[in-house]
Amino acid sequence: MDQFIKPEERKFSISPGESINEGLIRRLQKPAGKVDVVIDTDTYAEIDDQFALAFLIKSDEKLCLKRIYAAPFYSKNSSGPADGMEKSYNEIMNILSLMKRDDLKPLVRRGSDRFLPSETEAVDSEAAGDLAELAMRYTPEKPLYVVSIAAITNIASAILKNPAIIDRIVIIWLGGNALHWPDNIEFNISHDIAAGRIVFGCGAALVQLPCIGVVSAFTTSRPELEYWLRGKNDLCNYLVEHIVRMATHDSRVPMWTRPIWDVTAVGWLLDGDFMLDRLEHSPIPEYDSHYSFDPRRHLYRYVYYINRDLLFEALFTKLAKKDF
Repeated sequence: MDQFIKPEERKFSISPGESINEGLIRRLQKPAGKVDVVIDTDTYAEIDDQFALAFLIKSDEKLCLKRIYAAPFYSKNSSGPADGMEKSYNEIMNILSLMKRDDLKPLVRRGSDRFLPSETEAVDSEAAGDLAELAMRYTPEKPLYVVSIAAITNIASAILKNPAIIDRIVIIWLGGNALHWPDNIEFNISHDIAAGRIVFGCGAALVQLPCIGVVSAFTTSRPELEYWLRGKNDLCNYLVEHIVRMATHDSRVPMWTRPIWDVTAVGWLLDGDFMLDRLEHSPIPEYDSHYSFDPRRHLYRYVYYINRDLLFEALFTKLAKKDF
């Protein structure tokens, strides 16, 4: 099957005699009312995780935070996945301190110190073990929502450790590129393709926020950050200083914009017209950094458009509140 099918030609359809998992379809609907959430984050890898974590905490009218998992990463900001995970753990604690939310620190768990060695071998960690146990307190009718904004090693390991959680969780993952994009070279999935294949293939309810081609449109600029966040509180000052320093260093031009990717994964769970999505047959992330497609695969939810202005309005409004 051609890997590079145009989006308008990939209409979801049911083949004659094809069975539909109605429980899966229900879990793939945006939830009504307040829901329990965990977040899996490589908080020190970039700057967008800090925004997403704070946004989730500030959205407690809808999201009840149960755990924060530190995820591994390997980049210029770490010497390896174990170092990346530990730095992320410390950055989570830093964000909670800036928000004056020490009460949430007992919810933080360290994650994997390496990526999956194969599609059959879990990486044992405090986070994976905790998720494998915590998710069993939920049901297919009332699942636990798992927001993943990193390499999905911790989640895949929990599934390998306890496959019974598959029908008790809904995974919202910012990972991979758009289905129409010519490659799947993206930070989160490229770090651990084995874990990505597990999550896309295990049959769990999965919502994908693709990076290049979809969420790459969710960008902001220095003037916008300065206007809406500077001086509002300690957290906002930290976020602005951090992103301006990093973007100025990384950009080739002074009039840069910067994607705040990870916020979109939290945004999908919130009430509001923040994005458009559709049901698709789950793609197969291949080790050659492309997707394969099989119309017999189970369904998942694919986000294909972000309403950038509405979501940034919600983000900046919540972060700038002086109630912490």
